[in-house]
Amino acid sequence: MMGELALRYPRNTLVVSTGAYDGSAASDARFPQPIDRIRIRATRLRTVQGLALWTWRAGALAKQWRPGFTWCGELKPAGYPARWVAARHGVPYGVIVYGTELLLIQDKIRRSRFKRGTAGSMLGKARVLVAISRWTADLARGVLGMLDLDVPVETVPLGTTPSQFRPGVDASAVRAKYGLDGGPWLLTVARLQWHKGIDAVMKALPAIRARHPTARYAVAGTGELLPQFEQLRDGLGLGETVRLLGAVPDTELPALYNAADLYVGASRRVELLAEGFGISLVEASACGLAVVGGRSGGVPDAVREGETGILVDSDDPAAVAAGVNELLANPERRKQLGAAGRKAVETYYNWDRVANQLMEIDRRYRSR
Repeated sequence: MMGELALRYPRNTLVVSTGAYDGSAASDARFPQPIDRIRIRATRLRTVQGLALWTWRAGALAKQWRPGFTWCGELKPAGYPARWVAARHGVPYGVIVYGTELLLIQDKIRRSRFKRGTAGSMLGKARVLVAISRWTADLARGVLGMLDLDVPVETVPLGTTPSQFRPGVDASAVRAKYGLDGGPWLLTVARLQWHKGIDAVMKALPAIRARHPTARYAVAGTGELLPQFEQLRDGLGLGETVRLLGAVPDTELPALYNAADLYVGASRRVELLAEGFGISLVEASACGLAVVGGRSGGVPDAVREGETGILVDSDDPAAVAAGVNELLANPERRKQLGAAGRKAVETYYNWDRVANQLMEIDRRYRSR
């Protein structure tokens, strides 16, 4: 998301400060903005050494460029150097919040006075919080209330790139590579985590296949829970009915969506994990797929119920099965939902709109 924002800011109006990744140099060349890489891996920015280096470097960039505003791509760890720059150089900052980190803060500040103080310091010094969904915004206001803070909260739902994710992409090579013959195919693109609802779809499959015997389920994504999902699949006797594809390259994702018949994103809250929005939902819509989404977290901001897809109780496999069966039985309805989803991405759920909203918030809250 922050990369999409950097691509759209006018040239020479933004400096990006971040850690190092494999292939950073090649990636940086595509941006019109200076990319200042701290000499530490991005995965280590949360360490004491990483925070110290980032804070020092952020201060040097503030002296060099005299910025009017700082965007934090996340509260932690980016909030630490941003707060320092605000205190030392008077540069206001905004924090983009997603949901899960706010659930974690809620839990921590109930149990720890120290955590309450650090969270209150970073959030309280922010000029604005930007939430990626209405659910996240409500959660942010709840956290601010617990901390007795008065910070504006703006809501900017996310999007995708309609020129990249689109209907009509040739899916033959992807079908052959991943063995997606026959069908109809249900698809989920997500990290292998419990709150993504992949297990709920697996548990719903017997009821789905009772009405649609050739229906199968493909999951694109990786994660440390892979053995548990494999065990669940085998325990349910699903065998080749479920295809765990592993990591699918970004370049293949548009074709993968086009290879599917229905997208299922049955996310729900599991302990302190929840779906703040669900970019894969709007990627699927951009490719003309009807969507079955979980009525949970920020998913209702990504799926317009009855227009681009339907929402179901994702805690209940029977409800997931009913929603999937309803749409599999009605190809014309799926076509209508998919076409409306494509139009919604072209007109609203796209990075151009997201970037314009964020730049407008930047203009309102920046230092003059």
